[in-house]
Amino acid sequence: MKLRRAPRGGASIEPPPGYYAANGEPPDATQRGLILDWVVNQRIASGWRVESRSGAQVVLVRGQPVNHVLHAILAVFSCMLWSVVWLGVAVTNRVERVALTVDAQGHIVTVTAP
Repeated sequence: MKLRRAPRGGASIEPPPGYYAANGEPPDATQRGLILDWVVNQRIASGWRVESRSGAQVVLVRGQPVNHVLHAILAVFSCMLWSVVWLGVAVTNRVERVALTVDAQGHIVTVTAP
């Protein structure tokens, strides 16, 4: 697999025109959807994945749960030597969840979940 490099220079990551209303009015539903899509795309680029999505809310997840069945089988076949690795993986593994919502003003509200 080929790794992508970040573009050199100060490439702008500002949203394209049309994301926010030009006259200072609150964004409508379409613009709020575009704002949420923009933030979700930024999070996906940094390693998050979408778990669920509704109109104005997205739940993102980073990390994978531990496959305890696989580790149990490996521990049994290695005469419990693999249990040290299993314990280390179980202690250090984290699954993070974040709920992103766009309010009526177009601001992103972030709520971290367990």
